[in-house]
Amino acid sequence: MASENVGMPEMAQSPTPNPALKILDALIGTWQITDPEAGPGGGVHGQVRFEWLEGGFFLVQHVDLVNDGRPIRGAEYIGYDEASQSLRSHYFGNNSELLEYVWELDGDSLTIWGGYVGSPARCHGTFSADRNSATSRWEWPGGGYPSVMTRLG
Repeated sequence: MASENVGMPEMAQSPTPNPALKILDALIGTWQITDPEAGPGGGVHGQVRFEWLEGGFFLVQHVDLVNDGRPIRGAEYIGYDEASQSLRSHYFGNNSELLEYVWELDGDSLTIWGGYVGSPARCHGTFSADRNSATSRWEWPGGGYPSVMTRLG
């Protein structure tokens, strides 16, 4: 007797997130952002929140900052790019920004490259031992600023 499944396509397996994404778990939560060199109300300050998009294929960063009085609002989607075998993101901002980044997280060190690894535009930071804070510095040709991230929850 012939099988009842003859001629039926095999059930496709659901895709699963690349294991390289798990390293981003360290960012989950809400973080207060401050510029330790700025005076009251100056520099960059506000909050960012990281959460997994349903399915676990993308980490979403919700940005709510102020940069010298100018509101910076946006969303960034960070995922694993199979072609480059790297963590890549796209940031969409309220000031019409569409930016691309490459993320590298190695132990307590985080580097976010503007566009490509080795770019002169980057942020390099270090997490505290308990992973509840990080100090970093954004740099690009002609500018930059320090930043401190403190976990709120």
